Amino acid sequence: MGKLTTHVLDTALGKPAAGLKIEVWGAGLLKTIVTNSDGRADAPLLEGAAFTTGQYELRFHAGDYLRGLGLKLNEPLFLDVIPIRFGIADAAQHFHVPLLLSPFGYSTYRGS
Repeated sequence: MGKLTTHVLDTALGKPAAGLKIEVWGAGLLKTIVTNSDGRADAPLLEGAAFTTGQYELRFHAGDYLRGLGLKLNEPLFLDVIPIRFGIADAAQHFHVPLLLSPFGYSTYRGS
């Protein structure tokens, strides 16, 4: 059974990004979650019948997370909401879409 998961790591602080809001979009808003103390969702973002082939977008609300850390950052922030768009061709597979985050950059990849 396929599923979609994510993990957010704060590379500036060297720790998981706890408390970061993530929206899961397909044809519309499918789900909103907040990362746990390990920077992960408590369950797959999508799985089973809810996880189908098509285009998806994860919207990571990095600005709210960064402001919540109490860091002295310029406004407007360089990064606020980070959209990651990707396609699912085989919904029977596990797709892991992590985000590595700092106040001035991010990266992602298809993980396992």
